[in-house]
Amino acid sequence: MKNGADLLLAYPIGTLIGYFSVAILGLIVFLYCFEIVAKYKCWDEIGRGNIAAALATGGKIFGLCNVLRYSIESKTSIYDMMKWAFYGFLLLFIAYLLYEFLTPVFSVDEEIKRDNRSVGLISMLIPVSLSYVIGACLM
Repeated sequence: MKNGADLLLAYPIGTLIGYFSVAILGLIVFLYCFEIVAKYKCWDEIGRGNIAAALATGGKIFGLCNVLRYSIESKTSIYDMMKWAFYGFLLLFIAYLLYEFLTPVFSVDEEIKRDNRSVGLISMLIPVSLSYVIGACLM
């Protein structure tokens, strides 16, 4: 006997709604995780016109969505998509922590808070680039 979610996913519009809903929820949860560990408030800084924070946050959003894209493409079910997206998100999160740790000359988060755009650009390109590597591993 199929549950409600499986019945919904039996139709193309249901599949769209299901995957989209899971993607939005995952994006919100993992952006919140990034917000918790950052030494600045992403959305407050963006609201103040901080370009570096906008670049870094945009890179995280793109990276997370790109991992989602690959996990949806390689799916056998919505449950597999959720599992692989979680692993991909986790890898992006670990990479973010390593990036801060492996730059001992300056604090990445503090430079972003100061609107250092070169640090913001690198902080955007790292999750974007890694999302393609992670995505290739999911295929």
